[in-house]
Amino acid sequence: MNGFRFFNMKITKKVLGFAKKRWYILIVLFLVGGFFVNKQMQATAQAKKSSTYTVGRMTMKEDLSLSGTINAEEHVILQFQTAGLLSWVGVKEGDYVKKYQGIAALDQRSVTKNLQKNLNDYAKSRNTYEQSKDDNSRVGDQPTHEQGDKMKRLLENAQYDLTSSVLTVELQDLAKQYSYLTTPIDGIVIRADAKYPGVNIGITSTYEVVNPKTIFFSALADQTDVVKLQKDMKATVQLDSYPEKKMDGTIYFISFIPKTGETGTVYEIKMALNDNVNEQNAFRLGMTGDATFTLQEKNNVIAIPSTYIKTDGSKKYVWRANKGKEEKKYIKTGLEVDGNSEILSGIDEGDVLTNSVK
Repeated sequence: MNGFRFFNMKITKKVLGFAKKRWYILIVLFLVGGFFVNKQMQATAQAKKSSTYTVGRMTMKEDLSLSGTINAEEHVILQFQTAGLLSWVGVKEGDYVKKYQGIAALDQRSVTKNLQKNLNDYAKSRNTYEQSKDDNSRVGDQPTHEQGDKMKRLLENAQYDLTSSVLTVELQDLAKQYSYLTTPIDGIVIRADAKYPGVNIGITSTYEVVNPKTIFFSALADQTDVVKLQKDMKATVQLDSYPEKKMDGTIYFISFIPKTGETGTVYEIKMALNDNVNEQNAFRLGMTGDATFTLQEKNNVIAIPSTYIKTDGSKKYVWRANKGKEEKKYIKTGLEVDGNSEILSGIDEGDVLTNSVK
């Protein structure tokens, strides 16, 4: 036992000796420890402070954002009905064309000659019909019934031949018309597959025309969102190509059936853009962007963060600080947007709420 006391006294003397020689190290350790204790106390105070909220007023706005693309109502793809030798091209990509203006034409020599041949056949059939009509004009005057029927059939066959000749001529005339391609709309030529006369082209050769004056913004709305929209609703449209430019859009069409080819049940929304947005045809088909609708907006309403609201069955309540204590207050809520809830009754502006876990 005495040995143990001697050992403790020896250690104590060493510690005191070290403290006298290295006193500044002890001061540093004391300061560092005090710094961390102070930080912990501040963090605790901040946590306590952040767990309260003073009820105030704010503006609450519920927005709906839909992605979409630029499209055009007047957009046509033109093709010849038959393959053939391209004899004339009147446009190139980028040209502006007027309604019914010629685009291109196939070689019409073969079609013209066939038409002339069919006209000759028609004239011959006409003469044959007239002769048969004269020869068989007195069908009822024949001595026997059989002879009368024979004359009647001869007259009918001549009529059929004449009718067929007329149809052949009309079909050949249509073929001549179809060999000349025109545009049914005003617009810009955005595609011209066959550019040079003198080459044979197939029916897949395409000319495409878009009217930039009929530009609109097309968006897709999910079945849960489309019910929130209606015609004439306003939106703010912002294209990815022009992030600094915001435009006004107005809904003029909401599809009644889902759009085919899309995953999920989505409906097309068409929005007209304000008249002065497409200066110098700055927009291009397929440009992407977003349309933002304001579904609800309430100004200067009492609202609190939804995290302070608790539930008791179907009822909602909050914990309100009152003279150093917490009291349970049942509330009624309204609009809920972006993590905030409108308060209709139960608490007032200036009340202090706590995030009690009672």
